[in-house]
Amino acid sequence: MSLARALELAAEAAGRAYPKPTVGAVVVLDGDVVAEGVTERGGRHAEVVALDVAGHAARGATLFVTLEPCAHHGTTPPCAERIVAEGVARVVVGARDPNPEAAGGIEALRAAGVEVDVLDAWEARVQNEAWRVWVSRDRPFVTYKVAATLDGRVAVPGRRWISGEESRRVVHELRAVSDAVAVGMGTVRADDPRLDAREVEVPRGQPRRLAFGRGPLPAGSELELRAGPLDEELRALAAEGVQSLLLEGGPTLAAGFADAGLLDKLLLFVAPVAADGDGPSLLTRLRSPLALSHLSARLVGEDVLLEAYFQEP
Repeated sequence: MSLARALELAAEAAGRAYPKPTVGAVVVLDGDVVAEGVTERGGRHAEVVALDVAGHAARGATLFVTLEPCAHHGTTPPCAERIVAEGVARVVVGARDPNPEAAGGIEALRAAGVEVDVLDAWEARVQNEAWRVWVSRDRPFVTYKVAATLDGRVAVPGRRWISGEESRRVVHELRAVSDAVAVGMGTVRADDPRLDAREVEVPRGQPRRLAFGRGPLPAGSELELRAGPLDEELRALAAEGVQSLLLEGGPTLAAGFADAGLLDKLLLFVAPVAADGDGPSLLTRLRSPLALSHLSARLVGEDVLLEAYFQEP
């Protein structure tokens, strides 16, 4: 129950610690919550915030934390050392830290005699999914966003938009929290998209706007051309600090990412309409079948938003 509260705290503060992960922590003694904490912007980690509030009540307590406490000297001292020093008896970890530079807190705590339970909870991993892929795979977390008809077409003759107004607003919200947004050159030539976030709050500034493929870009285009192999371009973007990439390109570009194993998440807006004729489908022909997991669905206006994962973060 207290890990659920720690997850709730982290969700409420989502993005606060960017480009670092946002973590929630709860200290429980004799069944009562005595302290809570969330990673501060550019400052203390959630565990330290909670332990500072708990004071002497931390001794013999259980600490619930959404991410493995760090074991290295970075911008702050190791959280694992602080937990041991405060006399915490047990730590419940939502997910292991995939960062090789910061991992090892679980082992350090156990070596010091602290009981540690690692839940490896899906909810804890997806809270910082982009950061997890970025630090462990040296590339951005790639989400393929696409709108389609009931019969799987991504274009309808005579209609500019497939999805409704509410869905389009969600897309702008997605852009606002993504480090980069991308399309292929086919989409650039056909639609000349802006790819910026409009009429929504943009907490970290506009995303980088990219075009994958062979140029040249149209005169006056504000997009960045990325013409190299996809894996090399993603590594370069990761080195430049891009943790999350929202892919809005057409089915050919999406299939290229899929065949290269570079898609992580699918966001499919299904509109209550059937296409008239043989329009383009969600993906062009793939080299092999794709299996997705953790499928969920919710209504967005009159559309249905399907969310699923190509691979787990």
